[in-house]
Amino acid sequence: MENDLCLSAVDAVLRAESSFCKFLSANDSGETGGHQSGILISMTAAETCFSKEEIWNNHIMKRQINIIWQNDFSTESVLTWYESKKEIRITRFGRGFPFRGPEYTGALFVLTRADQDNYRGFIFNTEEEINEFLDTFGLTPAETNCPVRLSQSFSENREQKVIEQYIRSLDVDFPTSEEMSAAARRIFQQISTESCSPVQNPDKILLDWTNEEYSLFQAIEQERYGKEITDGFSSMESFVSLANKVLNRRKSRAGKSLEHHLSCIFDENQIQYSAQAITEKKKKPDFIFPSVEAYHDMTFSIDKICTLAAKTTCKDRWRQILNEADRLKDDTKYLCTLQQSISGNQMDEMQSEKVVLVVPEPYIRTYPADHRDRIWTLKHFVEYIRELEAS
Repeated sequence: MENDLCLSAVDAVLRAESSFCKFLSANDSGETGGHQSGILISMTAAETCFSKEEIWNNHIMKRQINIIWQNDFSTESVLTWYESKKEIRITRFGRGFPFRGPEYTGALFVLTRADQDNYRGFIFNTEEEINEFLDTFGLTPAETNCPVRLSQSFSENREQKVIEQYIRSLDVDFPTSEEMSAAARRIFQQISTESCSPVQNPDKILLDWTNEEYSLFQAIEQERYGKEITDGFSSMESFVSLANKVLNRRKSRAGKSLEHHLSCIFDENQIQYSAQAITEKKKKPDFIFPSVEAYHDMTFSIDKICTLAAKTTCKDRWRQILNEADRLKDDTKYLCTLQQSISGNQMDEMQSEKVVLVVPEPYIRTYPADHRDRIWTLKHFVEYIRELEAS
């Protein structure tokens, strides 16, 4: 999306409690010179202005609101509900309001509600701007004069545009695994319509981030290698070379992605840790809490030290974590995984080795029902570490 103002309007819609758009009529723009002033709001968008109770219980209802226009200036305007006319109007834009006059008849007006008293307003008066906004939400001109509804197709279209914008900004063939994970988090935050944080719901946000990173990675692969694959290969060697390059990069990214997102979650929760730090010889747990320095300090209580391994899948590799820290060889080991279900027998083996699985809450239901009480959610683990570090 090239137009910064249009991008701001789309972002405002995504973050708003509710939104409305319409083409300004001659009455709205003041072109007719009629006695009725202000912009008429369709009753289909009444929720953007007043609650149902306010409309039911009042013949005339007025509310003063602040509207920020075009990210540039604000007006202290008034919303008015007239029961006798069954209409809602916005009035009092102040002297010198720049969007009044016949040249604004047919302009697209977008109103977004941040809360009961604060709104944002946008006026698009060129075909390019209008089409860019409507196309972003998959709307036709006939589908205006009503609330802006977010559909699944819009979400996918919005995600695609933001990812394409990121890929165009790259000055390397592929970003590093750490940058890829960070970019996925930024993109998700930009396109998400939900309020979810690593503190409130680390389980959900971890899955959201990993899914977004996979979509981003696929898009970069398609951009970099799609044409080459479509055009075909001149030899078996060139095919094998590209296949190995793609597969090795995929393995490397998948192995690091979970670690990067967990680090961000721990940072957001203000948890102390060391990542990929050496315990003994070449042993490196993925995470040591509160630090590798505490681990090597023999006067620091072992009861306040904990490790966490991060493995996307763990069906066959969970035993690798058993000897990653000699001081903790007789203590509980924690393993965070995105694996969806393993057998009850394997979980029994893990329990005998004092391994506790940490699994995003939505995935726990895929595990054997009679073993689920052994599994920790990521939120449970985060709370445990916070209590451990506070003690």
